[in-house]
Amino acid sequence: MATARPGTRIARFTLAERLLHWLLAAAFAVLLGTGFLMSVPALEGTVPRPVAKAWHIDAAIGLAVGVVVITLARVRVIGRTIGDLERFDGDDRRWLAQIPRRIMAGAPAPPQGRFNAGQKLNTAVVAGLMVVSYITGFLLWYGERNTAYRFAGTINVHDDVMWLLIILVIGHLYMALVNPQTRAALDGMISGSVDRAWALRHHAKWVARVERSDDNTPPADVVSDERPAGRTGSMRD
Repeated sequence: MATARPGTRIARFTLAERLLHWLLAAAFAVLLGTGFLMSVPALEGTVPRPVAKAWHIDAAIGLAVGVVVITLARVRVIGRTIGDLERFDGDDRRWLAQIPRRIMAGAPAPPQGRFNAGQKLNTAVVAGLMVVSYITGFLLWYGERNTAYRFAGTINVHDDVMWLLIILVIGHLYMALVNPQTRAALDGMISGSVDRAWALRHHAKWVARVERSDDNTPPADVVSDERPAGRTGSMRD
């Protein structure tokens, strides 16, 4: 791949997308902290349990309401993001299959769209776990008011989901803050834009799509475009 034009940046995330991300991050921090206050014996009593429980429930409600409000306010933007995350093609499958080769031999990754296959898979898993946590959380809350909704094991499922989410969040933080190859991605979630050279290395198909839509001229230094599953084409002047 040719070297990108130096000193240029490319818009990656809108304000609505960034608000959703940071809302989720803030709510998860509160949910995790209050969850520990209610479940870890060494922390019990640090904050009265009713207060910790109220904060926990308020954070869950605030997250749900915030997601709905932001989504409804920017339906097209969020819909586009969901579409980008749901689209899974041949390059995505190769990206996942070649993970061992990249770790062991430093092999180059297949060209990726706006989100790579790992980000897509991670988002799907996190979304599924969040749904389970809300369902079990509601049952725990409502079960205190109606014993017919008390089910054995609900608290265990709720806690297990929390630990799985913690593992995924640790991995996310490592990629965003520690890994030198991916730290530049954090800039996109803070400022909304990323360095174009970095984007070309990690999301070449997305860069091609964006720049083609900007001026209807395929950029000469992007060699791959998004194609149907299993097909990858080159772009030339």
